[in-house]
Amino acid sequence: MSYFISAEDGYYALTTAGIVLCGVLIAILVLLTALLVRTGNIGEASGKDAAPQPEKKKIFSPKQLVFCAMALALGFAASYLKILPMPWGGSVTLCSMLFVTLIGYWYGPKIGLCAGFAYGLLQFVQDGGTYILSPLQACLDYIVAFAALGCSGFFAKRKNGLITGYIVAIIARGLFHTIGGYLYWMDYMPENFPASLAMIYPIAYNYSYILAEGVITLIILSLPPVKKAMAAVKKLAVS
Repeated sequence: MSYFISAEDGYYALTTAGIVLCGVLIAILVLLTALLVRTGNIGEASGKDAAPQPEKKKIFSPKQLVFCAMALALGFAASYLKILPMPWGGSVTLCSMLFVTLIGYWYGPKIGLCAGFAYGLLQFVQDGGTYILSPLQACLDYIVAFAALGCSGFFAKRKNGLITGYIVAIIARGLFHTIGGYLYWMDYMPENFPASLAMIYPIAYNYSYILAEGVITLIILSLPPVKKAMAAVKKLAVS
């Protein structure tokens, strides 16, 4: 169908060229972000007679950019560590969502949502590209759903903010996947799914692996050494 997108069995997939193109676009986005961080004040008055201008707050500081990049890299790597395949599809990964929600926990919702958006782009090209039924479906399943992991930032300053933010974030991610499921994926229900429960298929499919991973992650986060490590990492990230 296209040099970048191929048609197969009624849906679309990225070709190798399409994956490369997406990678280039992501790299350009990262470079532009880094450029904005370095330039800071654009169009600021100059000259010794110019009136002093208030310093504009940068979107990302260099330190925040480094910590965000490390967390996204760890989350992306962990998404390949599939420890439990689910019977109806999807897999439980090794705490991959935690690394993305940590960014919101460190820096608040604005940076958290931006990081989730970037992670969604990475997921879009993972494993040879994603299958696309429509632009809205791809947006719901990848861009919006993974950006929702940044909702953890709304709880960054609350007591037990990491736990609360993580729970809210993964539920929000599942919600957008579920909406996409009802709109686009009902015809792809597997034969081993109970026909009597067909109306809840998108809910069961998406939340089965999301909540299973969530439970495992929360158990790990409840361990005293992990609690201390998370507190130390946040102190280092925000200091």
